[in-house]
Amino acid sequence: MNKNDRGMARRTMLLGAGVGIGAGWVSGLSSAEAARRNDAKQAVAAGEIWSAEYWANKGSVKLNLWRKRIGAPKRGAEPLPVLFLVHGSSNSSRSSYDLSVPGKGEYSLMNVMARYGYDVWTMDHDGYGRSGSSGNNSDIASGVEDLKAAVPLVMKETGQPKMHFYGTSSGGIRAGAYAQAEPERVDRLVLVAFTYKGKGAAEVGRRQKRIEEFRANPRRKRDAAMIRSIFTRDGLAASYDPAVPEAIIAAEMKFGDTVPTGTYLDMAANLPLVDPRKVLSPVLMVRGTQDGNSTNEDLLDFYQQLPNGDRQFVILPYTAHSVGYSKNRHLLWYAMRNFLAAPAPVVVS
Repeated sequence: MNKNDRGMARRTMLLGAGVGIGAGWVSGLSSAEAARRNDAKQAVAAGEIWSAEYWANKGSVKLNLWRKRIGAPKRGAEPLPVLFLVHGSSNSSRSSYDLSVPGKGEYSLMNVMARYGYDVWTMDHDGYGRSGSSGNNSDIASGVEDLKAAVPLVMKETGQPKMHFYGTSSGGIRAGAYAQAEPERVDRLVLVAFTYKGKGAAEVGRRQKRIEEFRANPRRKRDAAMIRSIFTRDGLAASYDPAVPEAIIAAEMKFGDTVPTGTYLDMAANLPLVDPRKVLSPVLMVRGTQDGNSTNEDLLDFYQQLPNGDRQFVILPYTAHSVGYSKNRHLLWYAMRNFLAAPAPVVVS
């Protein structure tokens, strides 16, 4: 048996099946509704969520980090597993992963994963949100340097030498690029709404028409109209509650109506930015059925080249690009929970 075949029993591919179907999944839930109710039950049973703000330095740039977990850390206590959430191109970290949408249910992935027992961190990248700006366009390479600056702080505060990483959209590209740069720091990796080469992806095609604009400007317009367009551009607006983009707008506009251009330029002109053969960790890939930033063929090309047999490819039904903001976000939570808590495989030769 060669190394690419090891762990085949735990490889799971769920094509159009959603959650709870497929060999190797721990499935005590008979339906998506049961999963949703179980998530809610666990949330009620969990303790109080503690949060704190931190700062890391990338040279002269101060990077803002945000942390959530159940209960304040205590000296001498067993450390919790760490999950680091990497944001995408258009919104900063807290509106991406700690969003409040009053009266509409839970939209904070940080809260959800904290209640599952993780020490959850996120960070505003260079030029976004609460972080400072170097004046660069905050491309993928810059994002990797941001993560390199942040990880030692997280290690110091948590006592954990490795952590799980999650990235959505260009945050997935950032997380994947970091995983190949510092593989010794990455435990398990979740890539959501990821783009590999972008061939045949409608949104990538639209960005390619603006390459010269992106090259000429380190920042691009990101106003209320642009945020709303994120939820309509894939032709599946009904998969989101209309209150969600309004909550994001309220959270983001205090930082201004522009964001860095780098990840858009990278996705338009410089793909691929992650070599799957250099991503050594276990990987979960999640795609919405109607995600305009990728195609099944593009992502399966990446998936098939991953060297670690501990990997899963999940497609979520009735879902477009912004999976974590969707009405079916509970399916994402379920997939993540099973993947991150999976037992280690028995290594045989």
